[in-house]
Formats: sequence, structure tokens, C-alpha cells
Amino acid sequence: MIMITEKLDKLLEMAKENPALKEELLSTRKSANPVSDFCDIATKNGIELTVMDIINQGEEFYAEIKRSTNGGGENSPDLDFQNDEYSIFMMRLEG
Repeated sequence: MIMITEKLDKLLEMAKENPALKEELLSTRKSANPVSDFCDIATKNGIELTVMDIINQGEEFYAEIKRSTNGGGENSPDLDFQNDEYSIFMMRLEG
């Protein structure tokens, strides 16, 4: 089973080689349902992704950071963000 990060890396590689795919992915930022449209485009291009894949990936990363900080107990600091895989992907694609 391919991990979500590997799927996103593969999609990023494909988009950097294909300007039309890159623009199509970037255009999802203007959509009413950006993550859903993003996943549809990825799947159409052979990278099966669901909205839950993207959401779970971000939540799992956030939980790992929380657990790794001071044992993850009451004294672990509150983090003011959740890892948003979609936004991170878009930043990487633009960069």
C-alpha cells in the first residue's frame, strides 16, 4: 500500500513535468470544494486520493508532533495549527 505522502510526492513530480496538470491543480484553490476537486484531478491522473486521505494525513502528523512533545501529556504545548496537506502541497507546487 502506498502511503499518502508518497502519492502526494508522485503527484507533485507529475505536475512539475506537466504544466497543464500543474495549472489544473493550482486552479482548485479558487474552487468551492478545493480538496475534493484536487482529489478528483489526482485520481483522474492515476493517483487515487480521497478527501479523507488528505484530512487524516494532516491529523496524524499533528498527533505525532503532539505526542512527541514532552510525552504528549497535559504539559505539551498547544499547537496553533493543524498540518494542512493540501496547502502544503500547493506551496510546494508553486515553489
